[in-house]
Amino acid sequence: MRWICSLGILFFLLSSFEHGSEKYPQDYFRSPVNFPILLSGTFGELRPNHFHAGIDIKSSNGKTGDDLVAVAKGTISRIKVQSAGYGNVLYMNHPNGYTSVYAHLKEFPKEIADYVRKFQYQKKKFEVNIYPPAGTFNFEQGEKIGTLGTSGRSYGPHLHFEIRDTKTEKPINPQLFGIGKEDTMAPKFHQIRWYGLNDKKETLHEGSYDLIKDGNNYRIKGDTISLGAWRAGLAIKAYDHTNGSPNWNGIYSLEVKQDGKKIYGFTMESFAFHETRYINAHLDYKERVENKSYYHRCFRLPGNKLSIYEDAVKEGIVPLYKDKASQIEMVAKDVAGNTARLEFWVKRSEVPDPPSNTFQYVFPFEEENYASGDGWKLQMRRGTLYEDLYWKYSSEKAPEMGYSPVHIFHNGFTPIHKSYELLIQPDHLPDHLKEKALIASRDSKGNWSSAGGKWKGEYLVTKVRSLGAYSVMTDQQKPKISPIKFKKDMQGYTRMSFKVTDDMDAAKEINSFGYNATIDGEWALFEYDAKNDLLTHRFVPEEFGKGEHVVKLVVTDAVGNKSVFQEVFNR
Repeated sequence: MRWICSLGILFFLLSSFEHGSEKYPQDYFRSPVNFPILLSGTFGELRPNHFHAGIDIKSSNGKTGDDLVAVAKGTISRIKVQSAGYGNVLYMNHPNGYTSVYAHLKEFPKEIADYVRKFQYQKKKFEVNIYPPAGTFNFEQGEKIGTLGTSGRSYGPHLHFEIRDTKTEKPINPQLFGIGKEDTMAPKFHQIRWYGLNDKKETLHEGSYDLIKDGNNYRIKGDTISLGAWRAGLAIKAYDHTNGSPNWNGIYSLEVKQDGKKIYGFTMESFAFHETRYINAHLDYKERVENKSYYHRCFRLPGNKLSIYEDAVKEGIVPLYKDKASQIEMVAKDVAGNTARLEFWVKRSEVPDPPSNTFQYVFPFEEENYASGDGWKLQMRRGTLYEDLYWKYSSEKAPEMGYSPVHIFHNGFTPIHKSYELLIQPDHLPDHLKEKALIASRDSKGNWSSAGGKWKGEYLVTKVRSLGAYSVMTDQQKPKISPIKFKKDMQGYTRMSFKVTDDMDAAKEINSFGYNATIDGEWALFEYDAKNDLLTHRFVPEEFGKGEHVVKLVVTDAVGNKSVFQEVFNR
């Protein structure tokens, strides 16, 4: 009996450890909303260049304005306002050592909104990052802390909610605290990819297989994959699905076994923000860029330093045998423990000669790398790459309005972890256009965008975070300011708004334009909505009296082109 009880206790501990919830309080935090939680995003979900750091909770009615409440007693430690990103966001420290985060808010509570507005006018900035003194804003559990919205880079009304370790600031899966965990639907496998690898674990050839579903179990047609390689890597497209929601969310854990032995596994329990860009090594980056498909790579690239993997089984390489098929089992789970299984067999077929590969440079991922050519230079820091790169360079004639050839640095399907320095020398650039010159990058659709650039001798230099096509171009067009909600008689209006556009888009790392606004010669707060390119001023009763007033908007792009809108209006 004692032996049976011990086994039962051991099973319970192992089961709890598997899901991670035994580490975290289950009854301390309540829901941040007063209605049943439906998730449109889960923790660790695969996103462009980052892992999702929280859960996304849908609006109760598809609209903004739902009340949001404090998940526990706490004090506001940080208030941030952004035109993109998290938009309006509150950070609340709790006595138990955790911080809750509420992002994309439509409105702050009045006392916080007034505090923020005063700070914005003091700094003469819309975007602010405020750390109020401890105890300035205290809330009890269940007390309203704002309303659900779409501020920042939010496409649809929802609350982005996080729980972080206050000391380390590492986000932790909120579902491990019991928030939004109710679910009876298992994850789903959608497709599998394979990669034939050489002795350096570099991909020589690749392909994919569709899957056949039978309840929560999956297989491939014919049961066995024959691969012309001595070893292989695998990747899986898998999503979690929850009750009452059609969204394809991220899975919580995945493990891979070969002949019953675990060779790979990860768990989306927690990660550090400085790790998040390693997602581009975790997933199949080319599939994400080219086809917008998200596959979990089930073998680890040598430069991938993510901490989500189980240390003892993080390699994931599958050795192949010609006369013996190996059994592969994949198991995906959500936080509630719902499980999906995929089982198939793999064996080695005839191994062809490796494909020919012409290149100009070899860039070892563990070293600094430098390259140069006619009119260009680049330098990469150690840690910029996830695996050795067999670098290819080509060029095309200068584009229209271009002042250098189009330099094609390898391709846009190779992920870059750290920004690298790129220098390009222009051809026949008139002196009067030097201040309007920039390095531009071309996307897969042929569109050009600014990557910035400053002069360093005869070269323009900037830092970029992707490979592909670059050229020197000029931007001589002024930004455009278009009134959206503005007329001479503004009596009865609660706001005025203007759309601001520029002919040259910019990379996220580049500020495409700046703006300054005054009313009657005094700095005025205009909110910037980066999603919709809108500048909005909201009238408050005590702002100014009745009669004529003058609004002036000055918008300047990254190379100094300036537009001015100035008009009289009545209140």
